[in-house]
Order: sequence, then C-alpha cells, then structure tokens
Amino acid sequence: MGSLFRSEEVCLAQLFLQSASAYSCISELGERGLLEFRDLNPKVSPFQRRFVGEVRRCEEMEKTFTFLQQELRGAGRVPAPCPESPRAPVAREALRVQEQSEQLAQELREVTRNRASLRGRLRDLRQYLHVLREGQRFTSLPAPLGSPPRPRALSEREPILDPSLHQHLERKISFVTGVIHPWRVTAFERLLWRACRGYLVASFVEMPEPMEDPASGESITWVIFLISYWGEQIGQKIRKISDCFHCQVYPYPETEASRTDTITGLNGQIQDLSVVLEETEQYLAQVLDKVALALPTWRVQVQKMKAIYLVLNQCSFDVTEKCLIAEVWCPVRDLTQVQDALRQGSYQSGSSVECFVQRIPTSESPPTLIRTNKFTAGFQSIVDAYGVASYQEVNPAPYAIITFPFIFAIMFGDVGHGLLMFLFALWMVLCEDSPRLRQGTNEIWLMFFEGRYLILLMGAFSVYTGFIYNECFSKATAIFPSAWSVAAMANHSSWSSAYLATHPSLTLDPNVTGVFRGPYPFGIDPIWSLATNHLNFLNSFKMKMSVVLGIVHMGFGVVLGVFNHVHFKQRHRLVLEFLPEMIFLLALFGYLVFLIFYKWIKYSAADSRVAPSILIHFIDMFLFTSNAENLPLYPGQVPVQTVLVVLALASVPVLLLGTPLYQWCRQRAPRTPVSTGEQEPLLEGQGAGNSVNAIKEDVESGGHGPDAKHLDFAEIFMHQAIHTIEYCLGCVSNTASYLRLWALSLAHAQLSEVLWTMVMRNGFVRLSYVGGVVLVPVFAAFAVLTVAILLVMEGLSAFLHALRLHWVEFQNKFYVGAGYKLCPFAFAPDTWE
Repeated sequence: MGSLFRSEEVCLAQLFLQSASAYSCISELGERGLLEFRDLNPKVSPFQRRFVGEVRRCEEMEKTFTFLQQELRGAGRVPAPCPESPRAPVAREALRVQEQSEQLAQELREVTRNRASLRGRLRDLRQYLHVLREGQRFTSLPAPLGSPPRPRALSEREPILDPSLHQHLERKISFVTGVIHPWRVTAFERLLWRACRGYLVASFVEMPEPMEDPASGESITWVIFLISYWGEQIGQKIRKISDCFHCQVYPYPETEASRTDTITGLNGQIQDLSVVLEETEQYLAQVLDKVALALPTWRVQVQKMKAIYLVLNQCSFDVTEKCLIAEVWCPVRDLTQVQDALRQGSYQSGSSVECFVQRIPTSESPPTLIRTNKFTAGFQSIVDAYGVASYQEVNPAPYAIITFPFIFAIMFGDVGHGLLMFLFALWMVLCEDSPRLRQGTNEIWLMFFEGRYLILLMGAFSVYTGFIYNECFSKATAIFPSAWSVAAMANHSSWSSAYLATHPSLTLDPNVTGVFRGPYPFGIDPIWSLATNHLNFLNSFKMKMSVVLGIVHMGFGVVLGVFNHVHFKQRHRLVLEFLPEMIFLLALFGYLVFLIFYKWIKYSAADSRVAPSILIHFIDMFLFTSNAENLPLYPGQVPVQTVLVVLALASVPVLLLGTPLYQWCRQRAPRTPVSTGEQEPLLEGQGAGNSVNAIKEDVESGGHGPDAKHLDFAEIFMHQAIHTIEYCLGCVSNTASYLRLWALSLAHAQLSEVLWTMVMRNGFVRLSYVGGVVLVPVFAAFAVLTVAILLVMEGLSAFLHALRLHWVEFQNKFYVGAGYKLCPFAFAPDTWE
C-alpha cells in the first residue's frame, strides 16, 4: 500500500535507451506501470516527430479494426473481451498482424459485396416471379359474368378498354409490369391518369410476402402493378413515370406459354441462387469467426504499440543520434524495478548495450503518489475531490477513515437504519469479485460500488451512535433496566386516583431517594422516550456534543499542521503559526469545552436549578463584564476569562506578522555565493534553466539560489493576512458550522418518528386476522418510505454535510491540496491498486 500518511518520495530521472532496444524497454515499463514520462519536445509538432510514421501505421490498423468490429456488430456478434493482456508486438509480429487484418478486411469486403449482390439478384427474381404470377391471374382468364372487374379505371369515367376484351385485342394491347413502394402508390396512380388521360388499365395488388427495401434495409410489403395500354406513345409515358417513381419494371411475356416458361426458369434460378447464397453465408460466418477470435488480441496489441511510439516521440536523441534520452518522474522505491525492467527489455531485444536509469536533481515540485488498495481508495477519492495533496504533504485520508463515518453517524444515528446500510454494504463487499457487479453500466450504481467500504463503516458507526441515542426506527430499546423508578416516586408522593385522573403527565424528581439510581450503562435511558421533555433533553445533549466534537476535530486539524512544518523544515512556523493558532483556538473555544464539562461534573440534580448559563458566561467573557444574576461557575472566573481573551487577541498580531517578518529578516541576511561551474547540455535543444542541468545546491535550497527571484514581501504579507483573517473568523464560523451535527441528527430522529407514527402504527390498530392482513401493505409502505426517505435522501444529506465538515472545517487547517497526481505510463488501468 505504500505510505498512506504522506505521499511517497518521487524523483526526476533520465532513461538512457539504446535505439535498438528502446521499443522493448518502453514496452516492459508499460507493463509494470512505474514511470510518468515528460515531453522533451514540447515545441515540435506531432507531425514532425521521429516516430510519426509508426503512429500513423497504428492508426491505419485501428481503422481496419473498426471496420472489422462494425462488420461483427452488423452480423449480431459482440467481440469477446481479451482473455489475457498480450504484450506489445515486435516489428515482425506487427507486420503479420497488419497483413492478416487487411487480408480479413478484404475478404469481408468481397464476401459482403457478393452476398449483397446475390441478395439483390434473388430479391429481383422473387419479385419478378410474383409479378408474373399475379399478372397471369389478370390476363389469362376473363372475368366471370356478374362479378366486379379486377382492373380499376383511374377515374370515375368508364375505361377505354374493357379488360374482358383483352383476349380479342391481344396483338394491339401491351403491358408494363413491376413493383412499387406502397407509400408511392397513390401519387403514381394519380399521375398515370393525368398523363395518359385514361388510355390505360392499371391494377395494383400487394405482394404475398414482404421483402427487404434495398434503400433502408427494412422489410416492407411491395405493391405489384400491371398496366395495360394501347399505343406506343402511352407506353413511353408510362415507362418514364415508372422511372420517376423508382419502380422496378419487369418484362411481361405476351403469350401464356412464354409466361409459363419464364416462371419455370425463374424457379430454377431462384433455387440455384439460394444454394450459392447459403454457401456464401457459411463462408462469411467462417471469416467472422476468425475476426471475432483474433480482433480483441490485435486491438490490445496495436493500442500498446501506439502508446509506446507516442512515448518514444516524447524522448530526445543525444548528440550522437545513437541513444534516446527520456525524462521521467519515478518513485524512489521503484528505481530498482525500473533498472530491472530496462535490463529485461534490453535482453528481449537482443541488444548488447544495456539501458540504464540515472537520478537527476530538480527544483520542480514532483507529482503526488499515494498508493491505495480497495479499502482506502474510497476515502482517498473523497480527499482528492477537494484537491490532490501537495508533494509529501500530510494526507487526511487515513484520519478520514475514522472521522468521516463517525461524523456521518452522528447525524444518521439509528440502529435499524444503520444496520440496513451495513448489510447492503456487506453484500457488496462479499460479492465484490462478481463480474456482474463490477461491469454495470449504471453510473450511480458504480459510485455506490466503489464506495462500498465507506458505506460499510458508515453503517457500522451509525449502529454504534444509534445505541448511544437509543433509537431503532425511532423506538427506544430497553437493553438494560432503566435507572429511574416510578414506584419509588409513587410511594413518596402518595398519588391518589383522583390526582392521576387529572394529571396525565407525572413528574419524576431525581432528588427523591430511590427515584434515580445512577446513570444508564450505555447511551440514553429508554425512559426518556416516554418523557414530555424528551426533545428538550436531547437538544441540549446533542448541541453540546456537536460543539465539543467540532472543536476537538478542528484542534486535531491544527495539530496535524505540525507534521507539515517539521517535515518541510519550517520550524519557525511552529512558533509563529502553530502556537498562535492553538492559543487562539483553545483560549476561546477550548475554554468553552472546559465550561461544558465542568458544569456537567460540578452540578447534580440537587442543585441543577441554580446552575448558571454557559452561554451568558461566554458572552460576558468577550464583553469583559460579569452578570450578577448568573452565578460564576468557579472562583476567580472573571480574571481567568479576561486573561484568556487577552491571550487570544495577542496571538493575532503574532500570527499576522510573524512569518512575513521572519522571511524578510532571512532574506536580508548575507549569503555565501555558490559556484555553479560549466555544464554541458545532454539533450538536443536543451536550454539553460531546465531540470536536466539543475545543480544540487538549488535543489537543497528549494530553488532559492543566488540567482533565484527575490521574495516579494508585500505578497507574503497579503497571503499571511488572508490566512490570519480566514483562521480567526473561521474558528467562530466553523464552530457554529458543527451545529449541523445537532440539526441533522434531530431532523433524522423526527422524520423517523413521523414515519412510524403516520404509517407503521396504523398497522397495529386491530389485533385480529384482519389486522394481520392490513399489516402487510402497511409494512410494505413503511419499508419503501424508510429506504427512499430515511436511507437514501437523509443518508445523502448526512453524507454531503460530513463531506463539507471535512473539506472546509477540518482540512483547511493544515491541508493545501495544490499538488497533481503521478500518472504513470501503464497498460493496465489499475496499476497502483
């Protein structure tokens, strides 16, 4: 997992790659995913780089693969994922992949073209066959006497020629037959009549079977038309109109015998074409099987090959043109693995010259690398959503593993609701290896699944706080006997029947002997759920609890800043920033926590009526006054409070001016000049000031060498002034912000109680068989509303508020979040997990 508390040490290094083995070395590094490459040719166009030809070749192969994949999808096949990750192909293997893929693509194009031609020819033959069969019904036999004529005139007038006279005028009457799209029949019929003025007889009938439309690919029922006309000019007009409407016109034999022979010939051709088409389909299936088997592996190989050449384009040749030099960010602990990968790549390429890695100094801020596993990834993503940690800054994620679920549970405390959430997350954790859960397409589901361990802890902590609040679906549970005794109060008060009849609410006095026998063993006493002042008691308890936890949480954030100051060797900030911040926080709000606990300890039920108000004391503390009506909590309280306020106010100028004055004095102190000496550039076009030629003294001094830019005192002062104002005002506003723990907890409890009272309690009205039947839909409604409102909506609300408390109130005390992630060159997407 690496160092979770602070990002790993990352260094800048140079890779010296021999030209013959550079491809194999980069491939090996990509398999291991250790390095982030830097572009050494930022001013060179992508089309002018050395390996642009290889990249274009990979893109051409990707186009071929796209065509093959489209053919597979067109055939209703889904390419299977690559079973194992193949290595990047060498040059000879890449040529073989290119040749085979182009050969398969060419075969697919030819076979697909032949199949389309055969299908079109078969469709035409079948349409012609149907045209002849339907035409034979119109022209072979006269219409029976008394039956309606089949042909239909194109107007309300009588046609020129009666269809029954066709057998007498066979030599002079000609025919035009074909098929037309059903949407064009009406317009085609109308135009025929207007153009030919009734010198024709047209018949339209639907084809017995639907056929494919070559234009759209849809299956439609074509319409067969048979037009008889008299005169050559009419025939020319009919043919021109048919062409305009994209009709498929077929020749119509004049005699019965020729039509019969044509039908017989068509049947034979259709049979032969069907056999040839079936064999073509089988051959096409064989080609598609080859494509489906090889395409996933080829695609992965070419993607890796293209990625390698893109990385090589970021490298630069040395002055001898025999060696490639690359600059990389590398975790220090992985330098030995990098050297091993280079050695392995040199061996695979057969090169006699071994490649090597060399660490170089730099004044740039390295990228941030925090290795995570499946448990810590969800918490780290919450922190990274606010901002990636600066290099080697304290990482809030390990502390958020405990504080985030706990703060969520304070607002979501309920045993029943927490248990449901815990069981849901536990199911996801136990089935996390299921491909069905991992490969879902729903974005919301994937978000829940990635945060399954976070939800698991949120549910577990909610069960814990639910036991403290003693709430399970808004109902109290009597795990231990109550510490309050009603019998002792009744014996002492001598309540009569008349008194009980007129007083529906009875008061239990803890000062009476035997009424209150001590605190409840764990959590809130269940008898409070029956009390009329239940809400007042919980409000007071939860409000004070929110303030105490909020101040402790903020103080912990300020303490974490110490580790940053010590690690970055900024020990002056311990005195000039950390100490004033802690004095300001503890002198004001730490004192408030002290007052809360002191009042809880000092005052009991016997003298609770004369207990002073902490709020009034806190207000008087800032006003430097005292209130005679509000008794002091302890002797000498007013002088102590005055001293604390003065200390808090005195810490503000120290916090404001301490760091700027220290930086100013340090800058004015004399320094010993450092001789840089001469340095030869290693790379082509490497200018002065790049990280390659940085010197060790610059690195150790953080880039502030003799030639470094002088610090701007005004800028430092403004930055410190903003920090001081933000911190001082933030201590007040952030403390008030933690009261959302009280508000959200109260809202969740009240919603749960309303849901139980308005829904579930109605199912217990009748204790009979009818009541049992009614209880089923009532419980179903209660369960649906509980999940939808209390678990989903209230859970999301508590999650967002806990997120805000961590981002704004906790992390801004020590966390800058101005870094950027280390993005290693890796073929596997989850290298660091």
